[in-house]
Amino acid sequence: MSIRFSIAALSVALLFLSLTGCARQTNSGGAADFRDQKMKVVVTTNIIGDLVRQLAGNQVALTTLMGPGIDPHLYRASEGDVQTMAAADLVLYNGLHLEGKMTDVFKQMNARSVPTSALAEEALPDSVLIPSSEYASSYDPHVWFDVELWTKVTRHVEDVLAARDTAHAEIYRKNADAYVQRLDSLNRYVRAQAQRVPEDQRVLITSHDAFRYLGRAYDIDVRGLQGISTATEAGTKDVQNLADFVVQRQIPALFVESSVSPRGINAVQKAVEAQGFEVRVGGTLYGDALGDRGSPTSTYIGALRHNIDTIVEGLLPARQSEAVHPETDARTEAIQASSRL
Repeated sequence: MSIRFSIAALSVALLFLSLTGCARQTNSGGAADFRDQKMKVVVTTNIIGDLVRQLAGNQVALTTLMGPGIDPHLYRASEGDVQTMAAADLVLYNGLHLEGKMTDVFKQMNARSVPTSALAEEALPDSVLIPSSEYASSYDPHVWFDVELWTKVTRHVEDVLAARDTAHAEIYRKNADAYVQRLDSLNRYVRAQAQRVPEDQRVLITSHDAFRYLGRAYDIDVRGLQGISTATEAGTKDVQNLADFVVQRQIPALFVESSVSPRGINAVQKAVEAQGFEVRVGGTLYGDALGDRGSPTSTYIGALRHNIDTIVEGLLPARQSEAVHPETDARTEAIQASSRL
């Protein structure tokens, strides 16, 4: 469900803060004294929320605006959201236009003494970003699907937290070091799993084009029905072209996403069946949002492992997919460890 966003609400909230003196800093990179209280951190997606939780634990008062199943491309901040952000000590968002028109809000906040950080834009040089096929001079924002890139974002978040809250910088550094080790293990796991699928079968077809970083990093041919942003509607021709590709390549499975309507993929499936070929829905992937809190997919590590396992199981013949979890015990342990902080 889309929530209306009001620039007027932002102006009122920021005016209130300036009059009451609640905004601690005029410099977004400046430090503040949080020895006697928790730093209030607001993040947009639960993917970023999980990252902050891994690095900060209970050290910060964390608010996540977008929960499970929420599409950030279509999200519109409520007046309550704007007020929450305006009262924050730090606002973290992905950037690269993932949050759409909310980018204007963040810029205004940063200019009015509410520190904000566009993580993907600040942590990653343009040279490692994938250009957008829809918007000129823009990049694909879904950088978390390349674990090495997300590791760089992790180090940037570590620096941002430590610079803002110097009293607890050592905690952030220590937790980041431990988390990066788990990300290194995750990167190896995803790569090994992807290689289990023969190259000519390693084709991922999803609701929207969110997985190109996964494809580039782990040598998977990725095709999305919709573009990078779900705000772009897929037409009849898009459905038919993708159905033709599925039939031509004899792709065994399509995949839906937790935060995107399955209607488009279901339409492709029917168009494929009309040509006399049967293709199944191989499962649900977590694209722009993590799973329900408390579930294995509520963490970045858990969601990415779920994604690659689901992809491999869907693309491999049944007799081969039975061994799709070669590191079950280690995988479970890693998922549980990622939830401890």
